[in-house]
Amino acid sequence: MNKIRVLSVFGTRPEAIKMCPLVKVLEGDDRIESIVCVTAQHREMLDSVLNIFDVKPQYDLNIMAHGQTIVDISNKVLSGVDSVIKECNPDIVLVHGDTSTTLNAALAAFYNKVSIGHVEAGLRSGDIYSPFPEEANRKLTGAITNIHFAPTEGNENNLLKEGINKCVYITGNTVIDALLSVIDENYKFKDETLNNIDFENSKVILLTAHRRENWGAPMADIFYAVRKLVEENKDAKVIFPMHKNPSIRELARESFKGVEDSVVLIEPVEYVDFANLMAKSYLIMTDSGGIQEEAPALGKPVMVLRSETERPEAVEAGTVKLVGVDRESIYNVGNELLNNKEVYKTMSNAVNPYGDGKSSQRIMDLIVAYIDSER
Repeated sequence: MNKIRVLSVFGTRPEAIKMCPLVKVLEGDDRIESIVCVTAQHREMLDSVLNIFDVKPQYDLNIMAHGQTIVDISNKVLSGVDSVIKECNPDIVLVHGDTSTTLNAALAAFYNKVSIGHVEAGLRSGDIYSPFPEEANRKLTGAITNIHFAPTEGNENNLLKEGINKCVYITGNTVIDALLSVIDENYKFKDETLNNIDFENSKVILLTAHRRENWGAPMADIFYAVRKLVEENKDAKVIFPMHKNPSIRELARESFKGVEDSVVLIEPVEYVDFANLMAKSYLIMTDSGGIQEEAPALGKPVMVLRSETERPEAVEAGTVKLVGVDRESIYNVGNELLNNKEVYKTMSNAVNPYGDGKSSQRIMDLIVAYIDSER
């Protein structure tokens, strides 16, 4: 029997983290010919993850350019993936999540009448403009997908509500596969600044903030609340890997002037460093989506700095609090977690709803069964 040709397309660091474990499983199965196309919607951050997992793409569209718009990205991905599909003739194209790479790679597959598999399907915030453009990307991708790999029952239910009821499977999230493979209790960071932090005797808060909807006044309120927390809790220390966006970096430097001993500003860290930084931290404050899935697997309470989340399972499980971007709300929840042991313990002991580290194997088996049924 001919091998199943699986083309995996991804382009950003978060996509790579979640797709590389699946790619490695696909590469190791005799039934499958695994082909990887990266768009390089992110470049350096993507390459770092590819190196960690030893994934070598057969195709690299290298689309990243300074100042490009969503339309620029969309045009490059759509035409680039179209050419790749015509050359390698896959049985199925796998896309992940909700990026501009995701939607346009799926469109390229659809236009070529090639089956689409959507990894991390069914996430919904309920607001088409938040997160932007991700909410629209995932809804539109779902509408043309042939086989949906939903991380949770809630994600499956979101698809069912939209009338998507064929080939929907609950698989867990591949991000847990990736995470559990890189955590090391005795890990040494590449950045000596991190090796010099006293994680044992300080309550280290890991802060990440970068989403478009938080640019400007919301980001200023986040930083205000964080500064107030470290000023009033002398055992608290914040680590903020600064996003590359110049306005966020400038605002951070200005907001934390005078408290540099308590708020450590560092450059973005590569995936293994970041995973182990999460594992060593006391508390995580973030507007990221993926971290809401990863931190529960490590027993770390998460404060989500957004007004809504497409990952309600962790909120329902109790390991995540949806805090928003109001400065008083951020301060009050953060202060409670720093000082109320019972509240902290309840959150840190909540059960991770996102999987057991075996999602990639499930997805591969489902792909094989699906393609076999279509042949």
